[in-house]
Formats: sequence, structure tokens, C-alpha cells
Amino acid sequence: MEAKLLLEEDGSRASARFRAKQRDFADHLEEYLAKRDGVDKLLKISRYAAKLALASPYFAAGSPDLQRRLRSFESSVGVSRKAFRLGRFVQDINVLKRSSLGSRKGILVLVAHGGEGVYSFLDQFVWLAKAGLIDGRRAARIQAIGAWADLVGHVGKLVLKAMDLKAILEEMAGTESTVERLRSEGLRFEDEGREMVRLQGKALMRRLSIVQELADTLILIGDLQRGKGFLSNPVVVASLALLSAFISTHRNWTSC
Repeated sequence: MEAKLLLEEDGSRASARFRAKQRDFADHLEEYLAKRDGVDKLLKISRYAAKLALASPYFAAGSPDLQRRLRSFESSVGVSRKAFRLGRFVQDINVLKRSSLGSRKGILVLVAHGGEGVYSFLDQFVWLAKAGLIDGRRAARIQAIGAWADLVGHVGKLVLKAMDLKAILEEMAGTESTVERLRSEGLRFEDEGREMVRLQGKALMRRLSIVQELADTLILIGDLQRGKGFLSNPVVVASLALLSAFISTHRNWTSC
């Protein structure tokens, strides 16, 4: 009887832990979906997964009705993403307000967030044109200006992130030197070891961020080529976009 009660108690505890774990995941997901960038990247994954499917030989030889629906879905999600990014340029304005623009890094911040801010601001008018509220004849020109501004912003961000990575690696080298010295002296180095692990994780995230930024830059270059060249290939564009979106999704998920 006692064994049965113990088993029931253990089972109820395991069930409670399972429910708690499920609730934790649900809470985590809710927090992730509350982020504008989190939802935006899920939409990006959906859009470019459809674009990649349309570029595959299987779908090219498949049902015309399925192709039509996928194209409609891809286009609709693209417009939805633009709507979801309304007012995003305010973030770049706030970054510029908080930055000291007199230094080399400040100039790079101006280039990065200035370019991105111009793109985000102009993208609102592209959305209004695609939604049919304003005359769409000038949308292509606005979109081209925004793409060039975004390219400038991405280049600035690449340089900034490379500088950040260099600083992290230098800090790692200093910490590693301290660990080796403490080890040789027979002293404890638990704190330094934990700091080393933290810096390694930080360096990994920065490397992934650089890969994401590079992928987005290549996509932009492909857009500016207007259908010419290797970077305009739909499979290449969709693959780069999915790589960028998955990295951003991982970063957003781990940060909330």
C-alpha cells in the first residue's frame, strides 16, 4: 500500500514538473511573440520558405493552382511584414540620440542606424503603395532609394560588429592568460573560468550576428542587381534569407 502511495506521489510530482515545464515553454513563447522582431522573423521564415518551394523543380512541375496559392501567400506575407515594421525607424533615431557621434565608432553608428532608419522610413510608403492607399507608380523609385540606404546601413553594422568581436576576442585572450597564470601558481580560477565561458558564448553570438548581417547584405546586393547575377537567383535569395531569419530567431528566443 505504501509503495503504491509512493508511486502515486512520484507520478504526481513528475506530472507537476511536466506541466510546469509546459507552462514555462508557453510563457517563453508568449514573451517571444510579444516582440515585434520575433513575429517579423517568423513571417520572414514563412515567406522565404514559400519562395524556396516555388523555386524547386518539384513545385515548378506541380499543380498550377498550388503555385498560384503559394505566390499569393508569399506576396501577402511580404506586405504583412512591411505593415508590421511601421514606426521601426524610431528605434534608429533613439540609438542615434544616445550615441556620441564625435568618435570613430559614433560615425559608424551614424552610418549604420542612419541608413537603416532611412530605409525603415521609406519602407512605410512602399507598404502604403502596395496596400493601394497611395499611387504605386513611384513605389519602385522609393524602394530603390531605401535599398541603397539599407545597404549603407548593413555595411556600417558589419564594421561595428567586427569591431565588437575583436574587442571580445581580446578580452578572452586576457582572461585566458589570467587563467593560465592562476593555474601555474596553483590558485583557484573558478570565477575566471565562468567569465571565459560567458565570453565564448558572447563571441559565438557575435559571429552568428555577423553571418546574419552578411547574408542580409548579399540579399540587398541581389535586389539592386534587378534580376541579374548569381545573387538574384531565387534559391540563393531564399536560402540566404532563411539563414538570416533562423539566426535572428535563435537570438530573439534566447534573449527572452
